[in-house]
Amino acid sequence: MAARRFSFELTGTTTADPKTVHSLVAEGPRWTEWGAPLIGHASWAREGVDEPAGVGAIRKVGRWPLLLREETLEHEPGRLHVYTLLSPVVRDYRGEVLLTPRGDGRTLVTWRVAFTERVPLSGLAVSSGTRIVIKHMLGKLIAAAEKSRG
Repeated sequence: MAARRFSFELTGTTTADPKTVHSLVAEGPRWTEWGAPLIGHASWAREGVDEPAGVGAIRKVGRWPLLLREETLEHEPGRLHVYTLLSPVVRDYRGEVLLTPRGDGRTLVTWRVAFTERVPLSGLAVSSGTRIVIKHMLGKLIAAAEKSRG
C-alpha cells in the first residue's frame, strides 16, 4: 500500500501586525510564553545560520517527556515561517505560517500543514490529532499577539 499524503489549513485574524505574530511563532524559546499548557518547554537545539530563528534553526518544543524538534526551512520576518518536523512518525512534514496584512488593519494568519504517513493507515489519525493541536496553538498564538500589541 502506497503512503498517503495529508494536508490541512487553518486561519485566524488578529489586530497585531505581522512582525509581532512572526516573532512569537519563529522564535523558539518564546513558545512557552503563549503555548501553555501544551508547551511547557521551548529552547533552541541549534540556532539558525544568519540569526537565531533563521533558516537551519532547530527548536525543541513540547512538554516532557514529549519534546518535538522542528527545523526552520524558510524565514521571512513579518511574512512567513516554514518548518519541518524532525520525527520518525511522519515523512516530509511541512508547516507554514503565512502572515498577510489586510486592508482593515488586521493580519490574516494562515497555518498550513502537510505530511506523508510513514506507517500505512496511520495518516488519518495523525492528521486528526495534529489538526486539533494546531487549531489550539493558532488560537493561543493569536491571543498572545493581541496581548503583545497593547
